[in-house]
Amino acid sequence: MRILKDLGKAFFVGTLVFIILGLIQYANGFVFSDGREILIAFLYNQLYSVVLYLVNAYYFGFLLKKFPNQVFKTKNLMKGLLGGSLVTLISLFAIRAFTEVIIDKRFFSEFIVTEKIQYYYISFIISVVVTTIFYAVYFYRNKQERKVTEQKIIAGTASAKFDALKNQLDPHFLFNSLNVLTSLIEENPEAATRFTTSLSKVYRYVLEQKNKELVTLEEEMKFAELYMSLLAVRFEDSIVFTKPSKLENPQAKVVPLSLQLLLENAVKHNQLMPSKKLYITISEENGNLVVTNTSQPKQVLRESTGVGLKNIRDRYALLTKRPVIINENRKEFSIAIPILGENLQIVNTSDIFISEKKYKLAKKQVEKLKGFYIHLSLYILFFPVFIYLNYISNTGFPWALFPIVGWGIGVSGHAAETFNYNPFLGKDWEERKIRELMDKDE
Repeated sequence: MRILKDLGKAFFVGTLVFIILGLIQYANGFVFSDGREILIAFLYNQLYSVVLYLVNAYYFGFLLKKFPNQVFKTKNLMKGLLGGSLVTLISLFAIRAFTEVIIDKRFFSEFIVTEKIQYYYISFIISVVVTTIFYAVYFYRNKQERKVTEQKIIAGTASAKFDALKNQLDPHFLFNSLNVLTSLIEENPEAATRFTTSLSKVYRYVLEQKNKELVTLEEEMKFAELYMSLLAVRFEDSIVFTKPSKLENPQAKVVPLSLQLLLENAVKHNQLMPSKKLYITISEENGNLVVTNTSQPKQVLRESTGVGLKNIRDRYALLTKRPVIINENRKEFSIAIPILGENLQIVNTSDIFISEKKYKLAKKQVEKLKGFYIHLSLYILFFPVFIYLNYISNTGFPWALFPIVGWGIGVSGHAAETFNYNPFLGKDWEERKIRELMDKDE
């Protein structure tokens, strides 16, 4: 199918070149004597066009394989241009040798002796112009596709990073909770039982939010209350927790478990005693959810890994340009996380992947359809042109049939490839065969 499509393109390019050169010659007063002369000129033109087009097209394909994604770098481009020029000159020599020796039946030695560089000028210039246009079109398409690919890579990396950051929370949360439970079992077995019940409710929430990128502010606030009740089992009256009596927008969005991490950090880094209570307050300020605690650092403090806070910063950085704000003084420590709009939604990563695959396939098919319809439109446009030129030539020979039929074969091959039709095996044969082999393997 590819060879048919390439032949169709080559025939099309050759026909355009023939028409343009014919019009130039006609404007300069040159007129073909009869239909036979036009036909011979057309066939010679197509011989040059098809051979040169195919040679340069396959040479360009070779460059794409040898220098993937680097063809248009200056060094590789120069190699391509020099190599293309050499291939073109060799092809021109071969074509001339074929026409002079095989068709005109001259001796090869005579051909070599009489051959001059001037015979190559026009064909070489035309070939260079057509090849340059081909390179320019490919460069533009490649540049546009590269931009789309880069954006998809960025989006895919962000999604993957988001999932990785989100999945850090499960072991992080469970590890710290089990440490609390271990300490509590030794100190107060009855409280440990209540703690275990509360922990099961808390962890159920963690599991429920596992596949969510955002949750409502109302859900997160209820979870914060549940989590603080869990901490109260161990620390009893050493913590004073205050939350807003009413949320401004309960359906606004926040990153799930962000409050848990902030509350956990407040407890982990500060002293908690009945005589020195830790005051923790959650409030809404300027579109942020602010967690504030009194600053009473532990005298002996394990070195912090910073995983929790870094996690929150990184996750919000993937969702909004608004920063996570930290304010600290001798009396208080506060962290403000952005409250996101209630209409903000993040599609599941698997949905993004499937959607992108569908979009890529659909875009590819649309490009194929567009290319075919342009090709077909040009063919239909030039159909009457050939007939008119045949008519005004007054030769009485229907030479227009040759370009019409030849180009028509190329259009047919292009249509077969576009609509996935094999003239010998039927429509969608390849897809049906793949399914058949897959079913067989199963």
